[in-house]
Amino acid sequence: MKKIFPYICFLLFTPMLFAQGSTKSFSFKKGEIMDIILLRQNAAVDTLFDRYRKTAFPVAFEYSFQPQPGFAIQELTLGNHTPSSFIFGKWATKEKREGFLTAITSRVPDFHEQRRNIFQYFSLTYYQISEDIQFSINTKKYTSVTAFWKKDNKKFINFLKRWKEKVTNAGGKVILQLKNGQSPTGYYYNPDMLYIITWNHQSNFREFAKNNSLSMYDSLRHVHQFAIK
Repeated sequence: MKKIFPYICFLLFTPMLFAQGSTKSFSFKKGEIMDIILLRQNAAVDTLFDRYRKTAFPVAFEYSFQPQPGFAIQELTLGNHTPSSFIFGKWATKEKREGFLTAITSRVPDFHEQRRNIFQYFSLTYYQISEDIQFSINTKKYTSVTAFWKKDNKKFINFLKRWKEKVTNAGGKVILQLKNGQSPTGYYYNPDMLYIITWNHQSNFREFAKNNSLSMYDSLRHVHQFAIK
């Protein structure tokens, strides 16, 4: 993944990924769609990715896709999903986003095959933004991403309340929380809640993780947690 991440950034995410230095900023308006994409590449795929870029990207841009900054995944701390990149995307409306999903296989018949040849892991969840939001991620700070899948709704609500209190008390700050997402067939991820949290120091997260081990999440169906940089 070390090779493909800068390559994808160069081809897809434009110079804005690098121009912001250590801080990457995001802005979404009400009604826009935010993609959360998790990737891990296969080996030696530069030629395959070049074709993917030339065939699939023009259709995506036609349907309003706007590239956003992305991040490398620094480490897996909970769960068994193993992507190496965490990437945002933006679309103008839900209709545009889902229109692309409907149209792409008629425009690029081997679209999904191309993805399978390039990526050994590719999951996608998209969210319709309910209000204007702006947020920034400073890569000099330790930043964790945590996704939860619930078993029981009432227990889940109580769990989240206690968990967020523990995060705050440990020195973490929630900068983004997402729910009510959708995943296309074949790319399922779609947690019930996803949080991006920055920590004053990496040691704060280490202490939080030590005090909240995997057994703390037994009331959930699944948890996935990792750090980005």
